[in-house]
Amino acid sequence: MWTILAINSITLGGLLFLLSAGFSLIFGLMRIPNLTHGSMFMLGAYFGVTLISWGAGFWIAAIGAGLGVALFGAIIERLLLRRLVGAELAQVLVTLGLSFMVADTCLMVWGGDPISVDTPAIGVGSTHLLSVAFPTYRLVIILIAVAIATALWGLLDKTRLGAMIRAAVDDPAMARVCGIRVSHLFTIVFALGAGLAGFAGVIGGPILSVYPGLDQDMLPLALVVVILGGTGSLLGSLVGSFVVGFLYNYGQVLFPELAYVVLFLPMLIVLVVRPRGLFGRVTL
Repeated sequence: MWTILAINSITLGGLLFLLSAGFSLIFGLMRIPNLTHGSMFMLGAYFGVTLISWGAGFWIAAIGAGLGVALFGAIIERLLLRRLVGAELAQVLVTLGLSFMVADTCLMVWGGDPISVDTPAIGVGSTHLLSVAFPTYRLVIILIAVAIATALWGLLDKTRLGAMIRAAVDDPAMARVCGIRVSHLFTIVFALGAGLAGFAGVIGGPILSVYPGLDQDMLPLALVVVILGGTGSLLGSLVGSFVVGFLYNYGQVLFPELAYVVLFLPMLIVLVVRPRGLFGRVTL
């Protein structure tokens, strides 16, 4: 049971990484507390369900939903959030309002009943490791998370675009002086984060299902990940995601009455001891 619980925790950590990596970069680069990020996860899940009902394959639906949510995120950044630079309270209120609007729209279009998503063929059945049978699809999600983490690491550390993003995260004013068009980076990073969240919503469907309120269930977990790991840190998002995955699953099993205490208490301790997070860096 403990081994299976560990696999489930790692699987949840993989989904949380896809959700929180973009969230962390958005907050680290743009200083925007994007409270619509959980809605991106839910919207991607609903987009994927619709594409699958139209006859698209599961993976085509996941990619298509990710691209659709990325476009939606880019529109939000260009039309709304760009006008609110430096207005933290307005950013919180606008993104919170958008999350409610997305939730109501999803409820109107797709209804209030949970929608189950069939496991894709590649993940059907179980895989035996060390004489223990694991659901194959959960292992697939772990591999996808590792692959995307590697791709993001390569993007941020080995490309010119990644260097510009890192420079803008560390010191946006100096990046502008050096000729980097930080406003364009805002759109790229916001769309990338939204797209990853939408993609995660689809691949998480066979495990979590798709239902109204999915956004409110996932957003607090992503917030804890970002606070633990540190804003703008890909490594922090990766480590924080798996820490939260274990805390959440083991907390529900060992201390069901105190599951959220187990989850949020480490966040409070980190805020007091190291406010910038475990891997966050001091920004100027």
